Amino acid sequence: MDEQLASYLRNFSELTRLASQAFEITGGTPLLPAVTAHLGMEPGRLPVVVESFPSHRLADASGILDDMVAADPEARIHGLAGQQRHHMDLSDLVASHGMQAGWLGEPDYETVSVGPDEERRIVSFGLFLFTRGGTPLAILLRQANPQYGRERATLEVLGTSTDAVDDFLKLFRTSLRENSIFRGHVISFTANDYSSSAAGITFHRRTPVAAGEVVLPAGTLERIEAQVLGVGEHREKLLAHGAHLKRGVLLYGPPGTGKTHTVRYLASAAAGHTVVLLAGNTLAYISEAARMARALQPAIVVLEDCDLVAEDRSFGHGPQPLLFEVLDAMDGLDTDADVAFLLTTNRVDLLEAALVQRPGRVDLAVGIPRPDAAARRALLELYGHKLNPSPETVNRVAELIEGTTASFAKELTRRAILLAAMAGQEPGDSHLLAAAHELMSDAAALTRSLLGGAGENDDEPADAPGAAPFGPGTAPGTIGWSR
Repeated sequence: MDEQLASYLRNFSELTRLASQAFEITGGTPLLPAVTAHLGMEPGRLPVVVESFPSHRLADASGILDDMVAADPEARIHGLAGQQRHHMDLSDLVASHGMQAGWLGEPDYETVSVGPDEERRIVSFGLFLFTRGGTPLAILLRQANPQYGRERATLEVLGTSTDAVDDFLKLFRTSLRENSIFRGHVISFTANDYSSSAAGITFHRRTPVAAGEVVLPAGTLERIEAQVLGVGEHREKLLAHGAHLKRGVLLYGPPGTGKTHTVRYLASAAAGHTVVLLAGNTLAYISEAARMARALQPAIVVLEDCDLVAEDRSFGHGPQPLLFEVLDAMDGLDTDADVAFLLTTNRVDLLEAALVQRPGRVDLAVGIPRPDAAARRALLELYGHKLNPSPETVNRVAELIEGTTASFAKELTRRAILLAAMAGQEPGDSHLLAAAHELMSDAAALTRSLLGGAGENDDEPADAPGAAPFGPGTAPGTIGWSR
């Protein structure tokens, strides 16, 4: 053997001995004997079965293990000490190869949100030793850690019985599918700095929105609501007659006309539904959102500004990957999945024809254009009810702000209150008129545009010629508007 290599091996052996000795001096407990005593046999002779799951389900997984530990009075939860724990699998840590690679320590904990106003302390890295059905199990729960190449959370399972391990994993998968802290909540994905696959979840309060706060032409809101929520209410009859439950609804129109507010109303009305919100860069999580919706149904998946990922292929340099994920997610659900896809867009003309023409992807499309005079009056009365404006002032202002949107009317009433406050007066008709003249002046052209004033390229109603056509099976909805 080369003398240099032999010297290296002697030094490495001495380093290993000193490291082991250091743990013994500080009172560290080796992992291998503890696991061996629990299992009743040497763990290195047993296979380790690894089960991975999305990182945002860590709280659910920790809760499942906590319930199992609670059923065994002699169960223990340990942590692992040392940096090698992040690099080595459980099979490496308990392998008998002449040195102690693993040492017991305290479990790692983290505090996670389990609701809009609720948090819970969970185990994020820990070794669970418990007995289930008479068979001892050793399970290492490990959170996702992209810094160490771990994109998903994992369970590493050791057991003396193959059947017991399989039975545990079956129960774990079932519990993960049927029970979740996310069920019935409004949630959105949060992108991870290290990896697109390790997204987190943010809870949102379900904003109460009454039907009277959504002003639409007669029958329009009912039609949207029937498609998004009513299908699930008639689940049994639809399935009995061979009809599918999954559906897609598209709300399209200029910015500021009220598409997002309509979504808020539907989320408010669907109190028992899980609502998954996707927008911007989180649209990339459509596949995971669809899987979550399937598991936590009844559910609504909202894709805001879906034209960002579903543009016509001719506008780019080849196929759009996210477009195919959107289509696959909508097509891939089982026919009995009570899941509604709710899409919004400001540019329906850019949408890929395949998205809006095929039944089962978009079953109802509703254009939401700028409000007409009657609608503008209704908006002013709704938003400005604390100003108590006279009918004459409402009519005059409604005519003055022709061509604007619902978001413009909301800002107009806020501006009137501000003008009154600055003058030290109670808001009234004069302030509403002054705010309208200010925002409709030439000097406020850019402000007006940003608030939803008519743009030079946005004079056509949402259903005008030139908008994307709707093929067989997807009837355009009644043209309307909302806040």
